[in-house]
Amino acid sequence: MLFLDIECYSNYFLISFLHHKTGKVAAFELHDTQPLQIDAVKKLMNNYTTVSFNGLSYDLPMIAAALKGFSNARLKTLSDSIIKSNLPSWRVCKDNNIFVPKSWDHIDLIEVAPGQASLKIYGGRMNAPKMQDLPLEPDALIQPEQFELMRLYCANDLRTTQMLYEKLEGEIELRKSMSEQYGVDLRSKGGAQVAKAVIGKILQDHGIDPHRVDVSPGTSYKYSLPKFIKFESATLKSVLEKVVNADFFVQESGQIKLPAELDEVIEVSGKKYKFGIGGLHSQEECQAIIKKENEILEDRDVASMYPNIILRQGFYPKHLTDDFLSVYRGIVDRRIRAKRSGDKLTADSLKLVINSSFGLFGSKYSFLYSPDLLIQTTVSGQLLLLMLIERLSAIGVEVVSANTDGIVLLYSSDLLNEVESVCFGWEMEVGLELETTDYAAIYSASVNNYLAVTKSGKVKRKGVFSEANLSKNPDLQIIYNAAAEYLSKGVAIEETITKTTDITKFVSVRRVQGGAVWRDQLLGKAVRFYYSSLIPKDECIRYAKNTNKVPKSDGSRPLMDLPDVFPSDVNYQVYIDKANALLKEVGYA
Repeated sequence: MLFLDIECYSNYFLISFLHHKTGKVAAFELHDTQPLQIDAVKKLMNNYTTVSFNGLSYDLPMIAAALKGFSNARLKTLSDSIIKSNLPSWRVCKDNNIFVPKSWDHIDLIEVAPGQASLKIYGGRMNAPKMQDLPLEPDALIQPEQFELMRLYCANDLRTTQMLYEKLEGEIELRKSMSEQYGVDLRSKGGAQVAKAVIGKILQDHGIDPHRVDVSPGTSYKYSLPKFIKFESATLKSVLEKVVNADFFVQESGQIKLPAELDEVIEVSGKKYKFGIGGLHSQEECQAIIKKENEILEDRDVASMYPNIILRQGFYPKHLTDDFLSVYRGIVDRRIRAKRSGDKLTADSLKLVINSSFGLFGSKYSFLYSPDLLIQTTVSGQLLLLMLIERLSAIGVEVVSANTDGIVLLYSSDLLNEVESVCFGWEMEVGLELETTDYAAIYSASVNNYLAVTKSGKVKRKGVFSEANLSKNPDLQIIYNAAAEYLSKGVAIEETITKTTDITKFVSVRRVQGGAVWRDQLLGKAVRFYYSSLIPKDECIRYAKNTNKVPKSDGSRPLMDLPDVFPSDVNYQVYIDKANALLKEVGYA
């Protein structure tokens, strides 16, 4: 396996390869005094699996053009067309008579990676040793003494690509297995693309044409009320009447707009909730719930809520006929069997298809596009949760949070049997299943941002409190770690912060449009920094284009290269103050 990347200027072209096992880099250049080694590049492309970031749309067409004999000037023109023309890459290539050989075996990571970020930002999210932006402007003329600079820059991008591949290796292996099973190359596809390809293939195998339908903007739909959804209170009966009478309109984007009459707070037993196209959300802020000895605090989630609502109520995209239901049910049932039998690979692959498919019901570019199905499913889910909330509230249960497919309950231990009875009755009535997790405490800044401590002392993190990952930039992770340690184990904030010697826990990574600058030093469009005791509080990192302050960078020092030794100037007090402020945000006094 080889990782590949290219750099293209009007007088310089570079193709670099990094060998996965040895770490060796091979560079092939084209400039005035160096013809491209076409045969050597062809041999590598034909004999190795290559891996890139955005290679299918950019690097491979550029390599194909270079191997065809394009000059530096023509390569630069082609590069600019692919990047700036707003035309799809395949169209630009067709117009230039460029065709990527089908024999090239290639994996592109850009769609597989979650979070839709640049390679530089992914580097920051993975704590890459070096974050480096393009060292020379795209329209610069590269001088001979700068060739080595370009090779080093390209090699760093290759190492970041390798890091990203290794982070995604499980996802790619899963896609390889699915590719063999379904006869479609899924290795370079994101979750929604995998779902589209797999479901499309299964539909075709069942004789169903997976074609897309157009729905005109302004088209309206009514919610069709299932017989088993009903309420007792006047408040929720009024809400139900509004839902049934509301018109759900399709917007230019193809998405559904929430009717204005539903965009209001719903109050049940003193707790507030709001409807949304995506799901029901409670409205708590700055809330700390710590269970007492005679209380139960638990999270009750609906298992596979949306897929089961679709199957329970018999929803399907009308243009795919009701045969779609047998296909969809087959996928869901097969995943359940695989999960129960311990076939993790099959279970995980089908979970990817099921979870990713639901979003396609709301995408006008998908053959699964079905606005009426989306409305029926998400509105039903919200009404069903409100049914459960109403019934539990009526027996004295406090619903402390509700979010899309689950609710968090607080109640006296004496009510356990009644709670189980209500939940079981609801499950039987609506055809859904609840899964329970016991908590010792939950601390919420908002419904989507919280720390929950389980009875065993483990911490569940959501939103801003979650660990940095490929979907989330590092943002002072140490303050969330310190808060979690304090709330779950009683460890002092100062102790956690001052004893941590991993500098990556103290950094923030940010994307800066147009590039950032610090003390006249250009940092690039992705920056990494920490708070320093040696930097005045009124000094900050700034936008290169307008000198505005990069948010939250007061008193910070850039850290584009990770040091071997923990910096001696880390301003611990800033982090301690922020961690203490965080405790107040989650309602902890």
